[in-house]
Amino acid sequence: MTQSHPRISKAVIPAAGLGTRFLPATKATPKEMLPVVDKPAIQYVVEEAVAAGLGDVLMVTGRNKRPLEDHFDRNYELESALQKKGDAGRLAKVQESSDLAMIHYVRQGDPRGLGHAVLCAAPHVGHEPFAVLLGDDLIDPRDPLLQRMIDVQEQYGGSVIALMEVAPEQIHLYGCAAVETTEDSDVVKVGGLVEKPDPADAPSNYAIIGRYVLDPHIFDILRRTEPGRGGEIQLTDALQQLAEDESVGGPVHGVVFKGRRYDTGDRGDYLRAIVRLACEREDLGPDFRTWLRSYVAEEM
Repeated sequence: MTQSHPRISKAVIPAAGLGTRFLPATKATPKEMLPVVDKPAIQYVVEEAVAAGLGDVLMVTGRNKRPLEDHFDRNYELESALQKKGDAGRLAKVQESSDLAMIHYVRQGDPRGLGHAVLCAAPHVGHEPFAVLLGDDLIDPRDPLLQRMIDVQEQYGGSVIALMEVAPEQIHLYGCAAVETTEDSDVVKVGGLVEKPDPADAPSNYAIIGRYVLDPHIFDILRRTEPGRGGEIQLTDALQQLAEDESVGGPVHGVVFKGRRYDTGDRGDYLRAIVRLACEREDLGPDFRTWLRSYVAEEM
């Protein structure tokens, strides 16, 4: 039966990571600012939040992340130069990022894991349910995963995580969920969570991907959560406690996602994401696909 729960209005985007897998490119440039075709990865994530109705965005940043703030701020000198040239197209693109949402920033002083980054958002979020979007996972706007998760949270309460079926030999790269089916074909009840398990010990091949809708009780649990895998405070460990005890923060459900996802956290997947998105662009796709076919034919 549908229940009444507070409407979600805030999104949290953890963006304090060092991006060591992309060195030396990320020595002076935040990994979130690496371009995916002609937009930085972080802009795709903010656009996704806004498309789901979340216009209040908090970025959890760290040192050397000032370019994130600059990108979503106005650049009057550049705008003036484009305006004088009569370049309305590029001017609109420049202004688009600064007009997207109301964006706030807080610094995660110490890199103590995703759970700690989410905890840094507590003063801003308060006692409302909220969404968390990780910048390494880009979700195609034609597959509104976050909106579906919000709908599920409003129906069941508690917290909702995004899940994706992966090959059993890949489950050690992800958090993993033990699940039970529900009346909805794309929704499962989560009974337990394990962070990056050995394939032999994994309860399923349902992997957690970087979208969460969380009950605010998660903050109290995170404050008590000891460092886990990698010596970091794991969000998965806190969610495990919510799944074990529904009396605190409600149940945990998962939305099984079968849509288009672009993983930009790995160098190879980052390149594949650029190729896929470029091929689908109306302005770039036709010429790029022609060149790509020719290139592959010559190389093969």
